[in-house]
Amino acid sequence: MARGLVARGRVPDVSYNASQQPENSAGVRELSDIPSVEVISRAAVMLMSAAAERLGLADDDPESSPRRDLDEARRLITALAGLVTSSAEYLGVHAAPLRDGLQSLQKAFREMSAMPDAPGQGPGEQYTGPVH
Repeated sequence: MARGLVARGRVPDVSYNASQQPENSAGVRELSDIPSVEVISRAAVMLMSAAAERLGLADDDPESSPRRDLDEARRLITALAGLVTSSAEYLGVHAAPLRDGLQSLQKAFREMSAMPDAPGQGPGEQYTGPVH
């Protein structure tokens, strides 16, 4: 990889709001100090949260949520499935809860679809296998 393409810098700690923390605060860690399992887990949680939002699950009535967008949810769930499936061996104890969350999102997507996909054709199922 070309040297100019490598990300470098500081990453805000999860427990702090990055926009309110000075760069040299205790809530900021060097990117090189963050273990890969944590980077992968954070990315998975972000995808999971975004997919839940796009399914409308953050609202009292998901059916009428202004954030509901099943096309976007499909993309996010598929990306999450690829990440979780391809990195499961590195996630250790974190793999099972992430797989459970992924499967819950896949089932919610199926329930919310006007015309559910055939088994094995739903979001991310090319990576996880059919979800029933």
